[in-house]
Amino acid sequence: MAGRSTRIVIVGGGFGGVYTALELQRRLGRDRRVQVTIVSRDNFLLFTPMLHEVAASDLDVAHIVNPVRKLLPRVQFFDGDVQRIDLPRRAVVVSHGADAHTHELPYDHLVIALGSVTNFFGLPGLEERALTMKSLGDAIVLRNRMIALLEEADTECCAGVRERLLTFVVAGGGFAGVETAAAVNDFVREALRFYPNLAPPMIRTVLVHPEDVILPELSPSLGRYAERKLAARGMEVRARTKVTAVSDATVTLSDGTTLPASTVIWTAGTTPNPLVATLPCMKERGRVCVTTSLEVEGWPGVWALGDCALVPDGTSGRFHPPTAQHAIREGRCVARNIVAALRGGAKRPFAFRTIGHLASLGRRTGVAQILGVNFSGFIAWWLWRTIYLSKLPRLEKKVRVALDWTLDLVFSKDLVKFETATGMTISRADATHDTPAAAAIMSSSTPVPTDVAHG
Repeated sequence: MAGRSTRIVIVGGGFGGVYTALELQRRLGRDRRVQVTIVSRDNFLLFTPMLHEVAASDLDVAHIVNPVRKLLPRVQFFDGDVQRIDLPRRAVVVSHGADAHTHELPYDHLVIALGSVTNFFGLPGLEERALTMKSLGDAIVLRNRMIALLEEADTECCAGVRERLLTFVVAGGGFAGVETAAAVNDFVREALRFYPNLAPPMIRTVLVHPEDVILPELSPSLGRYAERKLAARGMEVRARTKVTAVSDATVTLSDGTTLPASTVIWTAGTTPNPLVATLPCMKERGRVCVTTSLEVEGWPGVWALGDCALVPDGTSGRFHPPTAQHAIREGRCVARNIVAALRGGAKRPFAFRTIGHLASLGRRTGVAQILGVNFSGFIAWWLWRTIYLSKLPRLEKKVRVALDWTLDLVFSKDLVKFETATGMTISRADATHDTPAAAAIMSSSTPVPTDVAHG
């Protein structure tokens, strides 16, 4: 490696990848002999625990994202899609730009932090019609969908289909599903006072969960408490039930029930990024097998972490769960071990025990289990906001979120759709603003398809 920099390439801009880069920046940021590059299709770190609050208009869209270039001023950032990882040649092929041209990034050390993608399990109609809650675009699309359905249902011509328009089905009773369902229910019910033809009994929010009690990561008592709180707010919790099919107007459940519904939100399954399956390394359960020091077995200088890696727990003999709090600490561990490899130090095994879990149930209510102690109600909700606010990167974003939450105590939620639109144009020599037709054209707009919001 004499005569050139040591090249460290990180693929993935989620918690694992960004926190690996942050630790490398802290330890190696001023070392000109090392070049660190992070590759991601998004130029920001999304703070996913607060995603449902964007959908529910509690937080501004931009306040839960941190620009990578501001977080990592001494790390090179490449905005692109990873097309291929060539482990034998020690190179990553990345595409970017409007024409999707490719670049080849050689590496001496590679960190694989590709995360996971939504898995629809081949259920009929689900992939084509379901909304998800994994990206900022997902939250925007869900918010737009709720507002659009309220606007449509409020018109007299839609009186006969209001049940379908105002029924929201959320599949999956884990943290993402419960928090999303509670946020949807609160948003829609609070908005009703601005829609004179709609009433609370018309709103139906159904949470479908395949196990006996929702929030299985917590204790059964907290799960049952959460069910009671959600039911008290007019929600339906259907345990031991799954979504089996989705059509334009209905959702079919495993108990034989067919619900008239225009909206189904899928939070019930993920799978490692498809790129993982193309790698020639050892895999299990679709995830990359790594050592306790997070190095990919059989491939020196290649590391993996987060949702796409199967990380052994040296204490229990099992595997660490793919959660954000683990990914953050795995990133720091990988960075320390890379530095040790560069400087001849000893690699350390990854060791971490889950500190706790928190879930917001909306309306200043939550559930939490921290260091084995259960909390519920307002205290758990306060802990949720306090702890996640402290974990949100950068003081600027902390202040903005705190202001949003404070203003939310005083003002009602916004009912503005964030659909991208461009002004209508015309190219005719005889067109003037003086004619009624031209004036009408120039004052209208052409909507861009909602999938633009997904980026």
